Amino acid sequence: MKAEMMTFVVAVALSAMAAATAIAGPLTDRIAAGEPIRLGFANEVPTAYAGKNGEPEGFANIMTLGVLKKMGYEKIEPVQTEWGGLIPGLQAGRFDIITGGMFILKSRCENVAFAEPIYKLGEAFLVPAGNPKGLRNYDDVREKGAVMVTGAGYANIQHAKAAGVDAAKIMEVPGPTEILAAVLAGRADAGAGTPVLVGELAASSGGKLEVTDAAAMPKDSLNWGGIAFRKDDQDFIAAFNSALTEYLGSEEMMKAVAKYGYTKDWLPGDEKTDWICANR
Repeated sequence: MKAEMMTFVVAVALSAMAAATAIAGPLTDRIAAGEPIRLGFANEVPTAYAGKNGEPEGFANIMTLGVLKKMGYEKIEPVQTEWGGLIPGLQAGRFDIITGGMFILKSRCENVAFAEPIYKLGEAFLVPAGNPKGLRNYDDVREKGAVMVTGAGYANIQHAKAAGVDAAKIMEVPGPTEILAAVLAGRADAGAGTPVLVGELAASSGGKLEVTDAAAMPKDSLNWGGIAFRKDDQDFIAAFNSALTEYLGSEEMMKAVAKYGYTKDWLPGDEKTDWICANR
């Protein structure tokens, strides 16, 4: 009887160990093996970019680091790539988390798993000073046959096409530097991005460019940004969300991101990723 009971206990223990192993995703396995957590991001000031020594900078990176620290993880490796390579890079295992602060979109939710949102922002245009073509929203771009430039893979492409903008009038470039160059050179009439991004670009133009009013954009262009993971890292995402709930909007967080322009107005509110994935 005792032998049978011992066999049963051992069997249950082995089953529990097998179950625990089964639910552990690749990121959990990497951490258990002593490997660093690799953060993937592009050159997106002030969201996520590399500092002078290659360290993760930008509010999305800093927020991610803050959450990971609360979880007990500080062994980090930054990996910078082009925006268009973020999702493919994550899927290929070149890094473990996308910290670029991507907008949570239905099309992206099909390929990656987002944690709960960390910010919400609208969209705006970067235009020549005085806005000579009067471009305030995507309808204006369509009606005036203007050329719009934005980053490859940016949500602005989807929103412009939804408004009927001809794909031939949408110039896709690697990132912010190229958006700025295209508008300055007159190759594009407007550069599309978040008010924060285009605001940074306008500030660097020496008064040659300005930013349009985000309120003139369609309401559906309001977006929530989040941190993305591989879909099979659900165990880690659950733990990340738990720590994020405690960190988001805290005095500690707001102090850490203030230098990047992040204010309480950017906090994501009550919308959850499931709803955002279904409606954006």
